[in-house]
Amino acid sequence: MDKRITSPDAALENLRDGMTILMGGFGLCGIPEKLIDAVWRKGTKDLTIVSNNAGVDGAGIGLLLQNRQVKKMVSSYVGENKLFEQLVLSGELEVELNPQGTLAERLRAGGAGIPAFYTPTGYGTLVAEGKETREFEGRHYVLERALHGDFAFIKAWKGDRMGNLLYRKTTRNFNPMMATAADYVIAEVEQLVEPGDIPPDQVHTPGIFIDAIFEGAPYIKRIEKRTIRKL
Repeated sequence: MDKRITSPDAALENLRDGMTILMGGFGLCGIPEKLIDAVWRKGTKDLTIVSNNAGVDGAGIGLLLQNRQVKKMVSSYVGENKLFEQLVLSGELEVELNPQGTLAERLRAGGAGIPAFYTPTGYGTLVAEGKETREFEGRHYVLERALHGDFAFIKAWKGDRMGNLLYRKTTRNFNPMMATAADYVIAEVEQLVEPGDIPPDQVHTPGIFIDAIFEGAPYIKRIEKRTIRKL
């Protein structure tokens, strides 16, 4: 089955205001930047974005925040975006902070059809406020609900026209579980290869989970925090 599309814009025909989008990646590594740019061009509003982080000022999800397209962020680490902080403090943006492992497991549960699970992480903190808690064998746990999206935006190193994906190093963070937890999954890849070019035992996300795929190259390899030292 050929799942190739001509552009990221072509995949967003059914994206509507108020929808939930899962966006893979870690920091600026492995983020679906071409799809984010397409949402920015489309101007869709009141979005709920599920992402480990909120990008940086002027890049990634930061573009959508700048354009006031995001209503709520479900994230783990948001400390690199000054605009994000301003929007939260002014009440313009709602944020739901999750411990990083909990966020990953909520997404995995969403893809596995598990509605909720208990975890000890966050018990006795603000994370547990308003949530059901239980004790198992002398240890306290918090009930966390699964996450599911209307769309998932996935970034991979290689992919074929059938949607099989191979991630490279840190780009594998969050992308595989998000690809299983949404109604419509779009993958952007650095290299679009022929079926069979990715060895079967190296396929990280099988094509059955992918609805559309396109080659997004060229990409700008941004550095989130540039540090240098004197030799």
